[in-house]
Amino acid sequence: MDAVRIIAASRRSLTEATTLQDVIVEAWQAQALAEAIGSHLAIFGPYEVRSRARGLGDAGGRFSGGLLCPASATGGLRAAQLSEVRDVRAALLGLCRLLQEVCEALVGVVLLADEEAMYWNCVEAMDTVDEARDRVSGILEKLEVRDRNPA
Repeated sequence: MDAVRIIAASRRSLTEATTLQDVIVEAWQAQALAEAIGSHLAIFGPYEVRSRARGLGDAGGRFSGGLLCPASATGGLRAAQLSEVRDVRAALLGLCRLLQEVCEALVGVVLLADEEAMYWNCVEAMDTVDEARDRVSGILEKLEVRDRNPA
């Protein structure tokens, strides 16, 4: 499945999240998707962005177990359905928006967290999401430079 479709599904699921656990599951899904897109672009993406995409894959991977979301609670990873990134720019812009929305949703979880462990897990997740978003922005900048200076 194309990255843009998976991102759209993730954004929809995040907006439909009604419980703290739902938000945490969607944060986990988004980070797995960032890892998958980064890994995909590191291999198949434009040459100019491959090393930065590898960094995105690494940033997403650091979070994978961070919020302890069993696969049974998530219905499986949407990121596992990723088979292509047809429009790299659209996928990265959508991923950036998704990561921003996840960060905002995690702020709400932090404010409502009644357990210290959940609080700190969410804070750590927000840091990781911010790092992934920064890496996506870096890839977008590289693409912009490439498009302005075609060889």
